[in-house]
Amino acid sequence: MKHIKGFCQMFNRQLMLALVALLTLIISPAARADAPPIIAAASDLQFALDEIAQRFEAETGQAVKPVYGSTGNFARQIREGAPFQMFMAADESYVRDLAAEGLTRDAGMLYGEGRLVMLVPTGAELAADGTLDGLRAALAAGRITRFAIANPEHAPYGKRAEEALRHAGLWDQIQPHLVLGENVSQAAQFALSGNADGGIVAYSLALSPNLAGQGQHDLIPADWHDPLLQRMVLLKEAGPVAEAFYRYVAAPSARAILERYGFALPKE
Repeated sequence: MKHIKGFCQMFNRQLMLALVALLTLIISPAARADAPPIIAAASDLQFALDEIAQRFEAETGQAVKPVYGSTGNFARQIREGAPFQMFMAADESYVRDLAAEGLTRDAGMLYGEGRLVMLVPTGAELAADGTLDGLRAALAAGRITRFAIANPEHAPYGKRAEEALRHAGLWDQIQPHLVLGENVSQAAQFALSGNADGGIVAYSLALSPNLAGQGQHDLIPADWHDPLLQRMVLLKEAGPVAEAFYRYVAAPSARAILERYGFALPKE
């Protein structure tokens, strides 16, 4: 597998926001009490959660600071003491594990179920075909140079992409051509920026206004991989603003935004 070095501009911005927020909390105890709570969120939420956070601030006058990355990396950082107050995972197993270790308030709640799509840049020779038949033909013809997914080792969307590719019988053939995003947001950038011929990424990102005009996408059958049941939880040190935001995400106005970004709403 080939790893692409260098982050895309959007990912760099989010990484810097996360680093600045963490340094502020670590360096300045006084600022810690006044700073907006940091929400560690799976990167498939980047556009949906930004919109939710903006509405929350407009309606309540309270601000939160979402930072985005891979669920697995955030879970590791929480175990190492990162000062997050809320965690929104792309795979509920990470939340359940943290809860079992006593690092959260409780087991949290489901906030949505994600989907995978095949994503290709506008004008690409490779078709956006959720059955992956076009990818199969392109691989057989030697027309695939690079294909993007999130890193399956710590990104749930990457793990599910691997499962889908295995279901289609393409995993062995495509491995030499894979470029791995640190998270699914970076994988989507690779798929659309010329660093790859296409990729398998989150439906929510393909629907975002920032990316929708840059490519075409098609849903991959949900039964080709384990479900992407996404769960959120308050961490032990969560304060009242984080608690209010947690409730807000579960409320109808926020759920409508999540649904618009392609998340199936939970029945739990």
